[in-house]
Amino acid sequence: MAIVIHIDVMLAKRKMSVTELTEKVGITMANLSILKNGKAKAIRFSTLEKICEALECQPGDILEYVPDEEEGV
Repeated sequence: MAIVIHIDVMLAKRKMSVTELTEKVGITMANLSILKNGKAKAIRFSTLEKICEALECQPGDILEYVPDEEEGV
């Protein structure tokens, strides 16, 4: 996937547990795990906003675009 999720990095920087983040954001541990592991197909802007609010960060601190390597190169 070309979008890399850095929630673990931000959690470490903020010294916050996954459980604490799920409580602040209001999502399940399972859904946060899916997002953290890059398995999510989409994220609602309202969820992204709550994560950014809880982690005191910008969306770009959590999401990174990494181009896929071209095949045959």
